[in-house]
Amino acid sequence: MNLKRTFKRRSFMKVAGAAAIGLPNIITSNALGANGVPAASERIVMAGLGMGGRGADVLREFMSQPQIQVVAVNDVKSAQLASVLGKVKQKYGENNVEGYEDYREVLARDDIDMVFCAPPDHWHAQMMIDACKAGKDVLCEKPLTLTIAEGRKIVNAARKYGRIAAGGSQRVWQDYGRAACAANSGLFGKVLEANANPGGPSRPCYLPGKGDPKKDGVNWDLWLGPAPWAPYNAYRCGRSYGLGGKGFRTWEDYSGGMMTDWGGHKFGGAMHGLQLEHTGPNLITPPKDGEPLTYHFATGQKLKVQGGANYVCEGGKVGNNTLRDLKVPAGLRTYKDGCRSLVQDFVRCVETREAPFREVEWSHRAATICHLGNICLKLNRPLKWDPDKEDFIGDVEASRMVDRPRRGVWQI
Repeated sequence: MNLKRTFKRRSFMKVAGAAAIGLPNIITSNALGANGVPAASERIVMAGLGMGGRGADVLREFMSQPQIQVVAVNDVKSAQLASVLGKVKQKYGENNVEGYEDYREVLARDDIDMVFCAPPDHWHAQMMIDACKAGKDVLCEKPLTLTIAEGRKIVNAARKYGRIAAGGSQRVWQDYGRAACAANSGLFGKVLEANANPGGPSRPCYLPGKGDPKKDGVNWDLWLGPAPWAPYNAYRCGRSYGLGGKGFRTWEDYSGGMMTDWGGHKFGGAMHGLQLEHTGPNLITPPKDGEPLTYHFATGQKLKVQGGANYVCEGGKVGNNTLRDLKVPAGLRTYKDGCRSLVQDFVRCVETREAPFREVEWSHRAATICHLGNICLKLNRPLKWDPDKEDFIGDVEASRMVDRPRRGVWQI
């Protein structure tokens, strides 16, 4: 991508923050590239979509990168939008950032190069695919998807429109990466198994309608988006973490529960150490006779949903703190060019057009592991899986769970 061409769409004065009142021809030193800040024509212009909770935290890290200029934020909850918008304006100036209730208005702006998405899980695929179609590079919080089929559609959209696309999960490298290095160093022999225990699945929601979304400052129809229509209840769209019934992660219309939320971290890390991040299992077995939910791979390796050492090798067990200073073995990925975080890595890859650490194919495969586990637990029987065709073998009921219908106009 020619960054200069993209960024020159903007007015220098608007990006620079209105250099001086009454002196419109003066351009600030920052706009010209002084003080360690790239010139305005060289900055990556971005927006944040679905900026509640974790989204606002990650957006702050983006804003700490000198080459980033945030010009728009979105959320369907008015109080959250006002809070994030106020913080971004403190950084870039009162007149240089706009707030939007509808993310589609953000994507319609041709001055935006990149978006970061952090809405509830049921929105991830829609926003990512729409961003790719709009010509934006996109990073989305984990888990990448609500269904297996959504992931393949995201990957296809990123490839079709030539976008840099990735799924969030800083813990894959920061928590699991060093253990993966140890397991793959050769000092412990072949990696036989990995252990990861993210938590339980979500469940159906039977909450009655309660309260007025307008009084609560929620655009309820837009919050639901592709999810089935349901009466408003603050506990359906709450941000309360966990499966306690007061947040969206509890309910299967909007999330896969802790299995997908922490699974994005833990399964992604486990697959990285097994060096199986671009494939999937061929058999999933439910808990039985003292054995946990287990994924079986064509290589003979296994991923078990339980606590314990991160990896089990021929020569012993490898925990998270083993050989912390070991260099990255050949074939095991890390962040680009000395970057120290997932955000820095993604920004760097937007500049260079290289594949980011959590490139969208790997993020899709990690999310697929999460969904396969939930499906196996629900059906409570062994399931054969074809990781190339991404469908179950000889099980029509399971195959119906690979995707879900989407409501109204929200099709991908």
